[in-house]
Amino acid sequence: MFNLFDPNSDFQITMGSNLPHWFQPQATYFITFRTADSLPSHIVRRWHAERSTWLAQHGIATSMPDWKDKLAGLPEKFRKQFHENFSQQYMEYLDKGIGACVLRKPKLSKIVADALLYFHGNRYHIGDFVIMPNHVHLLVCLLGNTDILKQCRSWKRFSAGKINKVLGKTGRFWQEESFDHLVRSLEQFYAIQQYIRNNPSHLQSSDYFLYQI
Repeated sequence: MFNLFDPNSDFQITMGSNLPHWFQPQATYFITFRTADSLPSHIVRRWHAERSTWLAQHGIATSMPDWKDKLAGLPEKFRKQFHENFSQQYMEYLDKGIGACVLRKPKLSKIVADALLYFHGNRYHIGDFVIMPNHVHLLVCLLGNTDILKQCRSWKRFSAGKINKVLGKTGRFWQEESFDHLVRSLEQFYAIQQYIRNNPSHLQSSDYFLYQI
């Protein structure tokens, strides 16, 4: 049900405003998207600058769409260092609970959960997901020719409209760009699954929505 990334099959790489996006039909992704107020802009700018500097020191330019592939080719000690310095740091920033954190409200987190599950079994298979107070993590395997970027925009557009209506607000609710990562091994799949399940361990059960397969 959850197909892994196949480097020997066709795939595409496109560059977003800050992040590269890999696409392979019928593959499994780890997705993170966050509310627009979850990280102050100066933290985001500093994080991107420090990450770009580190990569440049290792001969990798983030302006190239395949920089993640080049990162994966570095020795394990450097990949571990990168993860500890940047991937882990990014997730820790989100877990600080910056912003209004309105997704603590069960009525609002349910809107997001319903959006994620709406086309489950039709356009994609949903794996584990967690709706935290200011961000969402999920595993999803695409079906047919479903495009991951279009699907993320659809989830965010649908849920943002309903959430803003409940809050009596207008304007951007989600940060425009999402983080997406193609899952490359069963070990990685299970590690991400466990991360999702453990992510809300510091919260009260009423402050998050956890879905497990």
